[in-house]
Amino acid sequence: MEPLLEPGESIQTVFAAQSGINPYFYFVTWLLAFWCNYVVIAATDRRIVVAKASPWRPTFPKQIEATYPRETRIGSVSGGLWGKFELGGTRYWVHRRLRKDALAVDTAAPSAAAPA
Repeated sequence: MEPLLEPGESIQTVFAAQSGINPYFYFVTWLLAFWCNYVVIAATDRRIVVAKASPWRPTFPKQIEATYPRETRIGSVSGGLWGKFELGGTRYWVHRRLRKDALAVDTAAPSAAAPA
């Protein structure tokens, strides 16, 4: 993720997520996984970065898809095995084992030196 960030920008928390088809429908066929958009979401001291990833390597970001101000909140991550949240009008799904990282976005404070 660091090669995609600005010089001097530090990561506070990072986690993998996906958008698109509800992951609960994977029981139908695993081929539905190819209609999902895999992303890596990182909260830095300056902004929140959503980076696109591949279905073959969903934890390796390729390019920045969207950025949001650091003050943006994810809010609650509701759900059972797959929790959901919205960011910038897009619904994302995050696995239960990564939920604490998603919730850490709201609790990590932006740096005082971050530009406004």
